[in-house]
Amino acid sequence: MVLNKNILVGLLLSGSMLCSLSGQAGNEDRAGSAGSTELNINPWARSAGWGMAGMSSMNGLESMFSNMAGLAYTKGTEIAFCRSNWLGQASGIGLNAFGFAQKLGETGALGISLSSFNYGDIQITTTELPEGGLGTYSPSSMNIALGYAKKFSPTISGGLSVKVISTQMTNVRTQGVALDAGIRYVTGENEQIKFGISLRNVGPPMSFKGDGLAIEMQNLDTELLLTTEQRAASYELPSQLNIGASYDFIFSEKSTLVAALTYTSNSFTRDQWRLGVEYKLKSEKVHFILRGGYVYESDIFSADNRATALTGPAGGLSVDFPVGENGTAIGLDYAVRTSALGFIHTVGAKINIGGGE
Repeated sequence: MVLNKNILVGLLLSGSMLCSLSGQAGNEDRAGSAGSTELNINPWARSAGWGMAGMSSMNGLESMFSNMAGLAYTKGTEIAFCRSNWLGQASGIGLNAFGFAQKLGETGALGISLSSFNYGDIQITTTELPEGGLGTYSPSSMNIALGYAKKFSPTISGGLSVKVISTQMTNVRTQGVALDAGIRYVTGENEQIKFGISLRNVGPPMSFKGDGLAIEMQNLDTELLLTTEQRAASYELPSQLNIGASYDFIFSEKSTLVAALTYTSNSFTRDQWRLGVEYKLKSEKVHFILRGGYVYESDIFSADNRATALTGPAGGLSVDFPVGENGTAIGLDYAVRTSALGFIHTVGAKINIGGGE
């Protein structure tokens, strides 16, 4: 137990140092200079329903986004899918996510997740035809993560994932890799107190390449056509540090309220505080889970000075139907987030084979 406490203290000190460094680097002068910012958009309904405040208590597949350590608590086999209309129906942007997690042995779990953005069809324009008429193209972004998590003791778990990042248009594309890592510490008589630290999107700079960066020009002396390739500037990934805690108010075996708080330090935008609650009510035939949360950052109430399209509130609902006697369950999920451009709705489904919730 002494060793576990020493490990926890070391991890918390490391997290505090990382947070301090990230806070120094994350001044507002750098806002907007990072790329692949879709990496910080949560595609999962269960964690989005309370603003990702519960990163210290989320278990299974969805925790791959917020804190990899939660993957270690996967029970059996888990398969999930979610669909979001990002920034409201008017934007025409679709966000899809699919994931698979498998428990390995008594203490480990392996997971893979995929999220992709579909930006719809955009008119092709040129300097000669600025109104279009040449057809359309469809940009897309895709992120694939492969991760492993393990319980090192009854109180400490940790996880690591590797992400492949890809964004492309008709003739310009970029690809790169990034790492996510996280730890969780659980304590209390009924394991009702949880602490978590996660570091996300750590990777080398990326840049765009492709034929779209080439310009064909005529040499005035020789009248020959020359192709000049422009050199695109590289960009850094939107690294992020999360430190969170949660407490389970256990009213009975069938009724639990989880209160959670998470601090998010962003390297290229304003830091955030995430506050949320989750209420679980279980019966023999169905499990109900209600969520609500708020994400706060400076100037979020000012339409002129806010640095994000999201306006803070979030809510969600999950309904799980136990099937059979081996813990298999089918779940339906819904989450809503508010933005300046409209409501963001996320719907999803989850199958947990041989493990229950």
